Amino acid sequence: MVTLTDVQAQIKHGYVFGLNLSTLKLKTKDLTSKPDMPAGVHFGGFIEIPLTGPLALQSGVLFSAKGSNYKIDTTEYTLSPIYIEVPIMIACNIGSHVVKISLFAGPYFAYGLGGYKIESGSDLNKINFGNGVASDIRSVDAGVNFGAGINVKGVFVSVRYGLGLTNLAPSINAGSVMKNKVIGISFCTLIDGKE
Repeated sequence: MVTLTDVQAQIKHGYVFGLNLSTLKLKTKDLTSKPDMPAGVHFGGFIEIPLTGPLALQSGVLFSAKGSNYKIDTTEYTLSPIYIEVPIMIACNIGSHVVKISLFAGPYFAYGLGGYKIESGSDLNKINFGNGVASDIRSVDAGVNFGAGINVKGVFVSVRYGLGLTNLAPSINAGSVMKNKVIGISFCTLIDGKE
C-alpha cells in the first residue's frame, strides 16, 4: 500500500535558473518585422510530482525576462517585458536512478510585472502594460512549452521551446499581432521530498 509519506518522498523540488533567447514577433497591416533574439534570464522554483509509470507533473514559478530588438525603417526599438510565469507540463522520464532522459510538454501562463523599452534617440522607459492608447503590450500571456532534458544524479539540464499563443498587441493597434517565442536553457538541482 502506497502511503502519503511514500508519495512525498518521491516528490522532487529545487531551484531553476537559466537563459532565454526570445523574440516578440510583430506583424501589422503594413509590415512584418524581423526582430533580433536578445538574451534574458529566468529563475525560480521547480517541482516534479510522480504520476504513473514514467509520467510526472512538472511545474514551478519563474521570473522570466523576454523581449526583442526591432528595426523599423531607420528607428530601432527594444521591448523587454518581465513576467511571472507558471508552466504546467507532463513529462515522460526514461532511464535509471542515475541518468534519466525527460521529454515534456504543456501549457504556460504568465503575467507581466515590469520591464523596459528603448527607442533610438530616447531614454530608457518603463513598459506600459495594458490595452489602451498609451500601452506597449498586454500583461497576460499564455502558450505552450515543449522540450527535453537530462537528469544526472539530481542535476537537471533542459532545453525548451515556448510558443506564445496570446496576441500581446494592444487593441488600439487594430490588425497588429505580437507573440512571444522563447528558447530556454535551464539548470536545476532536484532534491527528493524526503531530504
